[in-house]
Amino acid sequence: MTLAQQRALLTIALLAAFADQHHDDREREHIRRLIDTLGGQAKDLDLAGLYGQVLLKQVHLGAAAATLTDLSQRQLAYEMAVCVCDADGQATEPEQAFLQELARELQLDSSVTAPLSQQVQALADLSDAAAPSVTQAVATAPTAPTVATSDEAGLDRSILNHAILNGALELLPQSWASMGIVPLQIKMVYSIGKAHGYELDQGHIRDFLATLGVGLTSQYLEQFGRKLLGGLLGKVAGGMGKSVGKATAGVAFSFATTYALGHVAKRYYASGRQMNTALLQETFQGLIQPAKNMQVRYLPQIREKASSIDMGQIMSMVRGR
Repeated sequence: MTLAQQRALLTIALLAAFADQHHDDREREHIRRLIDTLGGQAKDLDLAGLYGQVLLKQVHLGAAAATLTDLSQRQLAYEMAVCVCDADGQATEPEQAFLQELARELQLDSSVTAPLSQQVQALADLSDAAAPSVTQAVATAPTAPTVATSDEAGLDRSILNHAILNGALELLPQSWASMGIVPLQIKMVYSIGKAHGYELDQGHIRDFLATLGVGLTSQYLEQFGRKLLGGLLGKVAGGMGKSVGKATAGVAFSFATTYALGHVAKRYYASGRQMNTALLQETFQGLIQPAKNMQVRYLPQIREKASSIDMGQIMSMVRGR
């Protein structure tokens, strides 16, 4: 894949991220930071400049689509866009209109787009299944927990298992398998809160992730960007063993993010939700690097998990079945 085609894919993903024009400044900042990070891995793509061009509407969907001459590349572009549009829930009307226009520009008919959309939507729906929707405004004001029955050792094991599982998802052949990472993180935070007596709704958990700098849309962009720039997309199907070396950065990121997120959540709810934003962010960032170092020790277990799991099992895990 040429640099121009890589740039076209990332252009389409960014256009999808801003298709509904409802992202707040916090989400825009997350995306800007991740583009800066990805740009360090592929300076020739000038991703920071690309981000600015997308915000200023100086790039055109049709031109990006025309750069992708291979059918597999066009399918990948559509798949990435669907994942990004569905990252924060059901695609809005503007996002749906964007996807319809993208399908036309990519010259993809419904026989191609429908299965991709169904696969990705099935995984996106897991975010809604991961934590029940409740009516009380738990996201706005701390409430006293009902019963505190947390098992420290049990929570630690659960956090580690979620981290291993999410690291394994980075190694699966399907690029859309990364869609399972965020729902599993949501489920993990929900279970940690519940263990400390809090019944959390989806809005609270999503805000909690965003406060730590783990935005949903930016997570998906980061996952796709790392795989794309690492040359993994389209190659992973050639064999699990061949992909492991190149996937190390992605595995480390997903393992570390999940591990750090779980332990920050454990401290936060154990403290009665008394940690402020600055302390939450500082604690999360302080755990990331040690977790990345720790991932090396668990890489054999991550590989074993990746070789034995399928997406049906992921759906069952998120739904708690």
